[in-house]
Amino acid sequence: MAKSDRFYFDNFAQTAALSKKAALYLVECLKNYDADKITSMLDEMHSIEHSADKKKHEMNAALVKAFVTPVDREDLDMLSQKLDDVIDELEEILQKFYIYDIRTIRPDAIEFAEKLVTACELISSAMTEFKSFKKSKKISSLIIELNNVEEECDRLYLTSMRALTSDTADVLENVSWRKIYDCFESCADACEHVSECIGSVIMKNT
Repeated sequence: MAKSDRFYFDNFAQTAALSKKAALYLVECLKNYDADKITSMLDEMHSIEHSADKKKHEMNAALVKAFVTPVDREDLDMLSQKLDDVIDELEEILQKFYIYDIRTIRPDAIEFAEKLVTACELISSAMTEFKSFKKSKKISSLIIELNNVEEECDRLYLTSMRALTSDTADVLENVSWRKIYDCFESCADACEHVSECIGSVIMKNT
């Protein structure tokens, strides 16, 4: 593989590793939640998000200057954006806990965050394999697993929202958690969009 081509695949793998780091940090924050320390949590999460932004800017700069790319320029740009979206969504989840001044964590929020860790681990594995997507025997199964996790998140979203309706009488608390669950669901969707993008690139180039 040409050195210039390796840059793109390395960039994707590094960005995906940052999404895994962000997801793991989200779980850590929720398991050890202290509402009085939420601003420091946000600072740490933003640092991870900022590192991912740098990777995206590096990708954009390379694509602007590149004469030949290993796959279509538009596909590389789209995949870079989809990977960045995942980390943006993870950061937004934590921001919602600050915005709504959440004081205690519902157990299903931790379960949801753990599923997002699984999704980001699969994305990271897929991006590690992506450099050899034309002959990889693993990447297709990773995409399928990622889609399965997204379906699990859909089910958890429904059960969490239903439980919220039945056991939360406080209107403001109910509304706040609904917004949070919406963010969790959006992040799961963002993970699925990465898998769809990977699948599309593979289909077009094999």
